[in-house]
Amino acid sequence: MRLTLMDFKRFSSLLLMTLFLSCQTMEEKQTQRIQGYALGTSYSISYSAPQLPETYLERQVDSIFEVLNQSLSTYLPTSDISKINQGDSLLKIDSHFVKVYQKASEVWEASQGYFDPTVGALVNAYGFGPGKPLKQISAQQRDSILSFTGWDKTSLTDQGTIKKEHPKVYFDFNALAKGYVVDVIADFLRLEKVSSFLVEIGGEIVAQGKSPKSNALWRVAIDDPQQGEERKLIQVIALDNQALATSGNYRKYSIQEETGARWVHSINPKTGEANPSSILSVSVLAPDCMTADAYATALMVMPFGQSKALISDHPELEAYWILADSLGGVKEVFSKGFQKK
Repeated sequence: MRLTLMDFKRFSSLLLMTLFLSCQTMEEKQTQRIQGYALGTSYSISYSAPQLPETYLERQVDSIFEVLNQSLSTYLPTSDISKINQGDSLLKIDSHFVKVYQKASEVWEASQGYFDPTVGALVNAYGFGPGKPLKQISAQQRDSILSFTGWDKTSLTDQGTIKKEHPKVYFDFNALAKGYVVDVIADFLRLEKVSSFLVEIGGEIVAQGKSPKSNALWRVAIDDPQQGEERKLIQVIALDNQALATSGNYRKYSIQEETGARWVHSINPKTGEANPSSILSVSVLAPDCMTADAYATALMVMPFGQSKALISDHPELEAYWILADSLGGVKEVFSKGFQKK
């Protein structure tokens, strides 16, 4: 059979397209993904492990969510943290609660009290928690809640119980629990000999290895805090076996009908106020996601100068701040080792 030039071009195009589709199919097979909804938000796990069926991973992840919810969720009335909030002083906490409590103690001390999970009563009062919110919060009401707020009013006993100096102390681990769950799932994947993965829960992320599609480091995007209804990205960074957590007040806030005041979910545990500041968003890189999650929360409420000094004092951490400027725009500030792409 004789091929004309036109036939050859068509054949070559078909061959190239076939090769492209074959490569694309191979890449798709290399990257597996499960997605779902848990902890009040969405999650996604991308990984490369043909020996690990998606159905098996889904069952294991569901089991992890169930165990950690039972320990740490304030939205579950029968959870350990809920029982402690309700006054159970004899409950022996599990290893997950111990790890989260110890990390909270570490970050509370490092942040000079700007990170404080006993802010839970204020979280409820402002309408960001499972408890009944107040329509308005007077200075007197705020001061009353502050009287039983403070991490130094709690302790972990040798018997494995939590001691509260005031019965109304209310724990809320939402500022680091998602990060901890990400870490637990990442540790499970490592135990299963998965060398390349990206775990994301509500924007808190751990990445290991390289993306099978690009054979390069996993790349993740950071949202523009001034975006409108459509999602807008402001930065893309590569994660080199790192964790990333971002905290911001551009999504989770409320407007008070009577006063028009805007309350944000990043509450200052020293003043009890939930007022927005010039810090719109903070992203933190750390070796693990619970650490990144906790410090991102702390940096949102700390004065900017203090937050920069804190990061400088902790070489294992890097941070990226997005600040509102006087002209209605934003100013981006990067710590020395935060590599933007």
